[in-house]
Amino acid sequence: MDYRYLGASGLQVPALSFGAGTFGGEGPLFSAWGDTDVVGARRMVDICLEAGVNMFDTADVYSNGASEEILGAALKGRRNDALISTKTTLPMGDGPGEGGSSRSRLIASCEASLKRLGTDHIDLFYLHAFDAHTPVEEVLATLDLLIRQGKVRYVGVSNFSGWHVMKSLAAADRYGFPRYVANQAYYSLVGRDYEWELMPLGLDQGLGAAVWSPLGWGRLTGKIRRGAALPQTSRLHETADLGPPVDQERLYDIVDVLDELAQETGKTVPQIAINWLLQRPTVSTVVIGARNEAQLRDNLGSAVWSLTGEQMGRLDAASETTAAYPYFPYRRQEGFARVNPPAA
Repeated sequence: MDYRYLGASGLQVPALSFGAGTFGGEGPLFSAWGDTDVVGARRMVDICLEAGVNMFDTADVYSNGASEEILGAALKGRRNDALISTKTTLPMGDGPGEGGSSRSRLIASCEASLKRLGTDHIDLFYLHAFDAHTPVEEVLATLDLLIRQGKVRYVGVSNFSGWHVMKSLAAADRYGFPRYVANQAYYSLVGRDYEWELMPLGLDQGLGAAVWSPLGWGRLTGKIRRGAALPQTSRLHETADLGPPVDQERLYDIVDVLDELAQETGKTVPQIAINWLLQRPTVSTVVIGARNEAQLRDNLGSAVWSLTGEQMGRLDAASETTAAYPYFPYRRQEGFARVNPPAA
């Protein structure tokens, strides 16, 4: 397994990390993702650690805390072999103070996650969304406190806009608070909006991308093709409207190229889609998920080879979209600040 520095930090993370959103299966969304119990989770963790995947990602809202509990149980006795990232900010209930990133909420959420995970520290603590009601100085001061107490090692963000991130980083620099080093963001061949603003920001400010939903919310599994009905087993029957929107014709065009490359390389469609991400700028780790051992082993196979430059170019061309204003003019000006830099 390839290990990469997480943004501008000194923390090394595996190119692939495991997302525990399939653990628990509580609620309409997460039951569609998966319902792995503790026994199944231990097997998944075994396979990941054997492959060198030592980073595991979860969130307090995943199955209403059950994902954290199951992950903690699966890592019992081998906590020092793993890195754990979790997230907070999204509401855990309907009452006041049960959502957001206020000082009281962050402290309480961190304590609750530590208890569910059965650990004394969180390696990477994310804000799951931007809280417009809480001053960024209050948020950062609280994260600084948690780091000083040894309960959190590094901090990151997820689902922030570029100005949300930059406002926070500017405040961190001004007051000497810890900087965010990771941005857990949606990025895939069918969802390249990350490149318009967040990728250049990550390059400039030292934020490593931890990519969620690398298979485009289940659309790049190799089971969806032009002229074919959606498989009965697809989670998209229940979750399509809850995830990022996708233009169907563009999806089919991308899958056509993925199929061609699968024939050329002998790799699967998901492996090719993930390998493309692994070669993109700012990507520190791609968060893979799996409902069973076969899916996990297939996804792990995406990191032991590389697409050629020519093959990357074909995928780039098939998945290219026109960026929103004010980003699209920069794509037309060679030698100027490009929104979509070439792969490093």
